[in-house]
Amino acid sequence: MPRYRIDIEYDGTPYAGWQRQAGQPTVQEAIERAVLALSGEEITLKGAGRTDAGVHALHQVAHFDLLKNLPDRNMRDGLNAHLTLAQETVSILAAAQVDDTFDSRFSAKARHYLYRIGNRRTPFALDRERVWHVKKELDVEAMQAAADRLIGHHDFTTFRSAHCQSKSPLKTLDRLDVTRIGNEIEVRASARSFLHNQVRSLVGTLKKVGEGSWTPDDVQEVLAACDRTRCGPVAPAHGLYLIGVDY
Repeated sequence: MPRYRIDIEYDGTPYAGWQRQAGQPTVQEAIERAVLALSGEEITLKGAGRTDAGVHALHQVAHFDLLKNLPDRNMRDGLNAHLTLAQETVSILAAAQVDDTFDSRFSAKARHYLYRIGNRRTPFALDRERVWHVKKELDVEAMQAAADRLIGHHDFTTFRSAHCQSKSPLKTLDRLDVTRIGNEIEVRASARSFLHNQVRSLVGTLKKVGEGSWTPDDVQEVLAACDRTRCGPVAPAHGLYLIGVDY
């Protein structure tokens, strides 16, 4: 039975997240329907990460097993044809048969996220559902100084959703970079794995530093507190992008 890896791009705006949910449109279900339409087979799609409602992906990875043996190009183009026909905001960037030991979730060595903050007074017309609009000018140098306190191996309970299903709050954050490009601030985070809402919680906390409400020392203090109630606001989902998974 062939196993296929697919690399995926999607606009998360119309979806209730990645994971299949009864009565709600999801990315997983959209692709599973496309596979059924193409092959006549029902499959269970397994992704590298479960993005929340409204979160986007420039490069998500998933895998599934299929009885039918299709050339890689036919799989990619066939799935895209059915996704387009169904008016889904999902694109299959690549499809390839892989060894049956490959697992999109458990084989992953690193995951990379981008968070976009639109930092200007005027509202965003084209990027309204693509960036977090923050009117007050943010101090990027202060945000980076605070971000530096969060890099490394820590108990990230403060930055963990109450609904997180991870067995441990201990994670190693390899990268947390804050840069300004014109009226946009990019926050890039990399780790082997993340807690539920961790990136959005980190960004919301860094925003408080950028606006002058908190200092980098405050961020180090709330990290050490291991108390979810000490976290800054959780940044909106629509500014977050899964941009890559390493294997």
